[in-house]
Amino acid sequence: MKRIRIGSSGAVGRITLARPEKRNALDELAAEELARALGQLDADPSVRVVLLDADGEDFCAGADLAALEDMLEAGADAHRRDADALGHVFTTMREMSRPVVAAVRGRALAGGAGLATACDIVLAAETARFGYPEVRLGFVPAMVMTMLRRVAGERRAFELVATGRQIDAREALDIGLVSRVLPSVEFPERVDEIVDRIAQSPPGALQFIKRLYYELDGRSFREGIALGAATNVDARGTEEFRDGVRRFLSRHGGTP
Repeated sequence: MKRIRIGSSGAVGRITLARPEKRNALDELAAEELARALGQLDADPSVRVVLLDADGEDFCAGADLAALEDMLEAGADAHRRDADALGHVFTTMREMSRPVVAAVRGRALAGGAGLATACDIVLAAETARFGYPEVRLGFVPAMVMTMLRRVAGERRAFELVATGRQIDAREALDIGLVSRVLPSVEFPERVDEIVDRIAQSPPGALQFIKRLYYELDGRSFREGIALGAATNVDARGTEEFRDGVRRFLSRHGGTP
């Protein structure tokens, strides 16, 4: 891998954006490597959660503009391949069974903000900043909008992509772009604590949660309740559930 590093420690898989000299900018190769790494960790039975972080001061500056400049005279097919490579990363994150946690320090801009938004959980340092500045280049945060309008709502999402302004971690938290804001001075340690806690959960339960959570998109209230009931039954049929109930009762003597 040339653009990222991949590894694991216990039940935590880790993917690190590793182009700090480019502010971890994304090109087609970076996207292909990300998708491959996500698939590899999702297929690893020892991995329960995947952490996405980055080298250097910034999480990700978005698209590699130098690479895009080289493609300015390319045909539509080349541009479609480049866009589809990043789109494949977003869909892979959504469809894989393991939860993906983004750890964002510094700036997450354009496709980099989209990369964070595509994760299931976003942990941001107090000094982190997010933005979708594509409009200022005559460009469009096209794929990112699918995710952004879901988490931030139509009005806030439209304002962000239409102005291209950057927001700090606290505002990102207020609009739902970020899950938690953590002190910058202890950010790595706090991230590890949170990810390790997720990794301690039974893997089957985590997979049920992620699958159901996104399958609820577009469902009516009645359909959602029915889908939840079906998932409830499936979860109760697992050995994880049986063991969990027995352990709880043995510790608490049958008292909830």
